[in-house]
Amino acid sequence: MSVTSSAAPFADWMGDVQRRVEAALAHHLPSANGIPQRLHEAMRYAALGGGKRVRPLLAFAAGELSGATAENLDVIACAVELIHAYSLVHDDLPCMDDDVLRRGRPTCHVEYDEATALLVGDSLQTLAFELLAGADLGEPARQLEMIALLAHASGSRGMAGGQAIDLAAAGKALEQPELELMHALKTGALIRAAVLLGAQAGAPLTSERRGQLDRFAKRAGLLFQVVDDILDCTASTATLGKTAGKDEAAEKPTYVALLGLDTARAYAEELHAEALAALAVFGDRAARLCQLTDFICHRRF
Repeated sequence: MSVTSSAAPFADWMGDVQRRVEAALAHHLPSANGIPQRLHEAMRYAALGGGKRVRPLLAFAAGELSGATAENLDVIACAVELIHAYSLVHDDLPCMDDDVLRRGRPTCHVEYDEATALLVGDSLQTLAFELLAGADLGEPARQLEMIALLAHASGSRGMAGGQAIDLAAAGKALEQPELELMHALKTGALIRAAVLLGAQAGAPLTSERRGQLDRFAKRAGLLFQVVDDILDCTASTATLGKTAGKDEAAEKPTYVALLGLDTARAYAEELHAEALAALAVFGDRAARLCQLTDFICHRRF
């Protein structure tokens, strides 16, 4: 399966990448018939058949900046999406956010059980690094850098650390810099990793262009979270595919709670503009990243 031409409409390109990543994930995940069958079945349940695949889309779009091959981007996209899927399984557990709905289906621990869900998260995470380590992504030293980047984005100084801050902040009022730090780790770190890894899968960028891409990735990650907070209080459970209003009910600090709905929307538009401005140096090669930024900002689910 090839990726749709850069001249094709955005919706066609997005659908092509989503189908490509779904097929690659289905290939790399263990067969549901392999022992231990229940764990492997649950891994496939958690990772396949749903989601917008925003992080893989960002990886593929960033890969256009460096001429990365679709085969290399398959590996990057799967690794990042497996980390994301593991984080959702663990976030939904009763000891975390205690949610029962994800992507319009029962969460993994509801469909199976808590112990299985815990092992699913562990197994999806390790599979992500197995894929990155086992692929031929070019120069070994650069491949090691890519593995380290994803590990950093996933750990205590990235996604897991952001979740720890989030849990500790329930019922507390955070100032905007504190809230932005939390989400730069919890949500933004993996989005940044998807962008940078996608670009690293091709020819090296100049330091200036890498810096601009990093700026874009950080603004895009924050934008994604601000819009997520807006949708949590404006969209329905059926539309979101997860429990709407959960953050407010849990007294979690959000941009809507801190800024108000109208100001949060204005802030999203500001981040949108800043993200696009960071891409200007890349010209037409950044067309897909620009379109994705529009999609992230104006999405309704």
